[in-house]
This record gives sequence, C-alpha cells and structure tokens, in this order.
Amino acid sequence: LSTKLCGKWLGCSRGRCRIRRTSCPRSTGMARYATTVRSERPAPVAFAFVADLSNLPQWDPGVQKVSQIRGDGPGAEAAYEVVLSSAGNTRLVYEMTEFDHEALTATLVATHSWFRSIDTISATGDDDGSDLTYDATLELRGPLALLDPLLGLVFNRIGDKAAAGLIRVLDGAAVA
Repeated sequence: LSTKLCGKWLGCSRGRCRIRRTSCPRSTGMARYATTVRSERPAPVAFAFVADLSNLPQWDPGVQKVSQIRGDGPGAEAAYEVVLSSAGNTRLVYEMTEFDHEALTATLVATHSWFRSIDTISATGDDDGSDLTYDATLELRGPLALLDPLLGLVFNRIGDKAAAGLIRVLDGAAVA
C-alpha cells in the first residue's frame, strides 16, 4: 500500500512503515486571507492609502504602531517597522518588494524567525469607485511549518478584524 500525502510517500510492508520525505508544494497548508472592498473612493486614492503601511494602525486592530524606516511613502524602496498589538509586541520589518503605481499593485514581505508574511495589495476601478484587494499569506518557518494548517484558523479571525477596519476606513462594503 502506498499513499502520497503532501509530498511524503508512506509505504508499509509487513507491519513496518517507511517515510521518504519530498518537498510539498509551497501553496499547500499556508495560511492565507484575502478580502476585496468596494469603495466609492477613486482606485488610485484607495490604493495609495492602503499601500502606505503608515496608515495600518487606522484599520488593522492587530497593529499597534508603524514607522517608515526607508523611503518616503509607498514605493519600490519603502520599508516599514510594524509593531503588532498581540504576540508580545512583535516587531516586523515589511519591505516593499514590488510597487507599480500605474497598475495599482504592491507586494510587501516581512520575514521573522518564526514566519514569513507576503502581502499583496491591488486596486481596480476608476474615479467613480474601486475594488481594493488585500491578500495576505503567512507561512510558518522551520519545524513550526507543521502547524501551517492550524494557523489558518487563527489567521482568519485576525483577517476578519482587519477587513472590517478596511471597510470602515474606505467607507466601503465587502465584495462577495
């Protein structure tokens, strides 16, 4: 009998099982939260507000404080120190790895000894309104990676609170 579970082959014979480890696809098991907010604000205005992480404490209750440590506002060279309200006031440095003002997309990455966070912000629309999407992926590192599937449950609660704040500051509504 042989079964493949997330890149691990389990083979059993005569009551003894062998495990041969292989790599799992990166998308398997990682905690992910994505939300889209429809707002009457023009797409460039909504995008600029959310892409500037200095505004994060205004809408994410899990964030205590943000300081821009490199750059001036959002942009390709921007970096922000984010202090989380929970997790013992954990400090993260988010670096903007991609930023396209015309396409209204940005990607920020924070790496901690326990996890890595990849956040993508995008907006579509025009001067009459916009749909803004915030897509966050959290990946535990090292031996903690085994807990990635459980992290999703907690991450959904955290994401729901941030999404409610985003809806509030953008005077928007959730897109189903």
